[in-house]
Amino acid sequence: MIANADMSKRTWFRTGGLAELLYHPEDEEELAEFLANLPEEIPLTVIGFGSNLLVRDGGVPGVVIRLPSKGFGNVHIVSDDILFAGAAVSAKRLAAEALRAGISGFHFYYGIPGGLGGVLRMNSGANGLETSDRVVEVHSLDHKGNRLIFLRNDMNYSYRYTGVSENLVFVSALLKGMKEDSYLIRTALNRVQRYRESVQPVGAKTCGSTFRNPKGMSAWRIIDDAGCRGLVYGGAQISPMHCNFMMNTGNASAYDLEFLGERVRQRVFGHCGIKLNWEIKRIGQFFPERKVVPLEFLY
Repeated sequence: MIANADMSKRTWFRTGGLAELLYHPEDEEELAEFLANLPEEIPLTVIGFGSNLLVRDGGVPGVVIRLPSKGFGNVHIVSDDILFAGAAVSAKRLAAEALRAGISGFHFYYGIPGGLGGVLRMNSGANGLETSDRVVEVHSLDHKGNRLIFLRNDMNYSYRYTGVSENLVFVSALLKGMKEDSYLIRTALNRVQRYRESVQPVGAKTCGSTFRNPKGMSAWRIIDDAGCRGLVYGGAQISPMHCNFMMNTGNASAYDLEFLGERVRQRVFGHCGIKLNWEIKRIGQFFPERKVVPLEFLY
């Protein structure tokens, strides 16, 4: 357990306040016991790799749980087309392990930053595929330490959304692909990697897509049409390369980043009447004098 943990070291934006307590459980059994004995009045937040996360400058009260790879980072080949993986396995590693096993259908993970727990929660996807296309079972713990297993249909998946309670910690999953020649799988992985490097600011301090795509539309194109390409506030900038990526150019605060995101939402709404929804998860507290007013409070 780490008191006053610096969350800026644990997010891809490299910014944000302190977690009151940061807990890294050794394994699922220890985590279940911890949850069973945690008083209900203590706030609990679960994070993954921090690749899709903005921690506000005022920090996060209560306990923040982050699953370490040591106890939650295993991958096992169950059969010719099924993998078992812990929630702390990176999406990129999962794609690589599937390649080694000759299991196709996971190539799109090669371009997704973050870990399996996050992609299960977000129903992350790319290249026309989503996590829900691969899920067989999701294994979880509730906030009382009870073990729960959800089949794919139980998850109530939709675009970038999971319908089960947020008061669950995903710990592992069974995932199903297809048996295929490794050369074809590697070709698909390489295609994903080349595309990502050609259109996204890979080397920047960024958290991937900032906003969800409206139905039948591309968020980046809407943002570009509203004149927000390269828009700057403080140390935050909308990427000139990809308009749906927001960057910390070096000294951005979490306030800078969230304020810039809301400014983009306001400009887009004023330009075409569309309310973009955040894809980046924002947690924690604002400093009292540095609160960002969301678009919904202005209209």
